[in-house]
Amino acid sequence: MVEIISGEKGKGKTKHLLEKVNADVKQIDGSVVYIDKNTKHMYELDSKIRLINMGDYPIESNDEFLGFLSGVLSQNSDIQEVFLDSFLTVSHIDDNENLSKALNKLDKICDMFDVKFVLSVSKNEKDLPENAKGKIIVSL
Repeated sequence: MVEIISGEKGKGKTKHLLEKVNADVKQIDGSVVYIDKNTKHMYELDSKIRLINMGDYPIESNDEFLGFLSGVLSQNSDIQEVFLDSFLTVSHIDDNENLSKALNKLDKICDMFDVKFVLSVSKNEKDLPENAKGKIIVSL
């Protein structure tokens, strides 16, 4: 399952994402991963959550990012949820066509590995591609 928290930059998406990840980690038995563009929110995360700073990796395209994400999942079969802050930035997506393709791949990854993704996307709900609109859990 892919869930999206959408809204323009500065609307509070990260706050919602942090609240959700910290609540979810208390309710699931498996591992939780939080992927961000830096370590700014490290101390706001429960200590059980693995933080991955994408700034530490030379990822330059959406395909490389999806490969990296698959590699993370292959290293730990206990991962149940992956939270992606600043999704468009960390995944190198700059248009709706690539966002739509990435969401389709994430759906496949969800089915293959029984993992849930929660994305923070800096776009208004009305500006998202059609396959994203049914995944929105918070629109700011």
